[in-house]
Amino acid sequence: MALAVPGSAALSSAARAADADAAVNGGFESGLSPWTCTAGTTVTSPVHGGASALRATPEGSDNAQCAQTVNVRPNSQYTLAGYVRGSYVYLGASGTGTTDVSTWTQSAPDWQKLATTFTTGANTTKVTIYTHGWYGTGAYYADDISLTGPGGTTTQPPTVPTGLRTGTVTATSVALSWTPASGATGYSVYRDGVKVQSVSGTSATVSGLSPSTAYAFQVTATNDAGESARSATVTATTPARSDGGGTELPAHALAGYLHASFANGSGYTRMADVPDSWDVIDLAFGEPTSVTSGDIRFNRCPVSECPGVESDADFKAAIKAKQAAGKKVLISIGGQNGQVQLTTTAARDAFVSSVSKIIDQDGLDGLDIDFEGHSLSLNTGDTDFKNPTTPVIVNLISALKTLKAKYGTKFVLTMAPETFFVQNGYQFYGSGKWGGQDPRCGAYLPVIHALRDDLTLLHVQDYNSGPIMGLDNQYHSMGGADFHIAMTDMLLTGFPVAGDAGNVFPPLRPDQVAIGMPASVNAGNGYVAPAEVTKTLDCLTKRTNCGSYPTHGTWPALRGLMTWSVNWDRFAGWEFQRTFDSYFG
Repeated sequence: MALAVPGSAALSSAARAADADAAVNGGFESGLSPWTCTAGTTVTSPVHGGASALRATPEGSDNAQCAQTVNVRPNSQYTLAGYVRGSYVYLGASGTGTTDVSTWTQSAPDWQKLATTFTTGANTTKVTIYTHGWYGTGAYYADDISLTGPGGTTTQPPTVPTGLRTGTVTATSVALSWTPASGATGYSVYRDGVKVQSVSGTSATVSGLSPSTAYAFQVTATNDAGESARSATVTATTPARSDGGGTELPAHALAGYLHASFANGSGYTRMADVPDSWDVIDLAFGEPTSVTSGDIRFNRCPVSECPGVESDADFKAAIKAKQAAGKKVLISIGGQNGQVQLTTTAARDAFVSSVSKIIDQDGLDGLDIDFEGHSLSLNTGDTDFKNPTTPVIVNLISALKTLKAKYGTKFVLTMAPETFFVQNGYQFYGSGKWGGQDPRCGAYLPVIHALRDDLTLLHVQDYNSGPIMGLDNQYHSMGGADFHIAMTDMLLTGFPVAGDAGNVFPPLRPDQVAIGMPASVNAGNGYVAPAEVTKTLDCLTKRTNCGSYPTHGTWPALRGLMTWSVNWDRFAGWEFQRTFDSYFG
């Protein structure tokens, strides 16, 4: 017995030594870093241990979540624990690779311990742990959060990926997919021997290619320990170009909305007075006669509302002058007040007919889709963005394809969705597999995907937005370069929809992407100063001046910027236009 006891104790100590606390700064003694919090701060009272604790206050649609991503080992058990105070406080983990977990308390007037366990999946090396409150329930507190289990250090590179194959091949892009590699946390894509992209899932679309050109592709698997050998090579030849490449935009373009049908505090701006810096001018707005009619009308601002408005003849002459100078003038459909729901094929056909009439009447170059609010949502059970079944989605796709086919390759098609309808699809898509989510989440994704070869520009509105999770699994908020970098990186890298690695939204070509920003503090929430605009462009086109967000590539062919609006920029002394001109020359 005397010999057995020390042996038993030694074995127990060795087992405990294999475990570690993977959470960093779980006691909030070093401020909030590396936690990402939508509405949190550190306080010195009350605390459970040490000298600090987290205090976070849910407000409106924000549950005041604080989260961090930690390294873990595959196929390992972990215990997540922490102390909380307040009403409806949650503690959980996502991205476990098996079943995500959470635990909560309805009421904790004093410190209460919450704990839960999970086992990581076979290829899981990172997990996001979080705590949050509930909407409108007041402040909560958290302290001494820990994640106990095997340390997350990886000791060897992953295996070589297999099964590399090509998917959709367009004139400027090739879609690739492959079989997961054991131990991989990411993958690198090589084109003709040169690394061109890094992704987290098992698919990628290599864009920016030349038409009628042969390319060779390989992939490698990566983790913290290094990179595998390259996979077997697959080849693909791009066809001759037949998409929206005939729209003849400059390499870097400035797009803006012109208040053509209404007046507000920014004042009316005549078409002829729009400076030459603006390459794409979106006429705001064409609106439906009713939400479901599909019948779009464009009524110019009357002189009683817009003193100084030009005549119809002068308006059309100014459009022709802009076009002669190489500018594109589009009718923008929707806006904040123009809800459009193509619920029937009759509405679809009315949309095509009425939009065609507007384009022909004013001699326009194309169409901008600015559907907001409740225009697009997904029916319950519609979970595959590649094969949508919801009528308002299917009919819109059909209508836009019809218009593109009618007007040909020079037809300019742009879209201006809000982040909720695009990047938010990384976390949530429609009402979800089990229901209960907002059915508008990610609802633009099937439209963008179906029209990606016809789409001239996608300029997501990076404004009037709540916090959105980026590909680093951290929440990003408006007000600085970081938000624009993270949101644009998602479009250019692609992302798994609703976290499903088998259902990846492929990246867009950089020449199809412009960044939407407000022109001034008066134009909308999320304005950033010129220095932040420059940081954003430096990071995305040169991979310099990036700050804390790790981009997944460098895109010198990024098309440019969009703003709401030309009128508000004029009101602010043309600051946004001057920032664009000074950067791109």
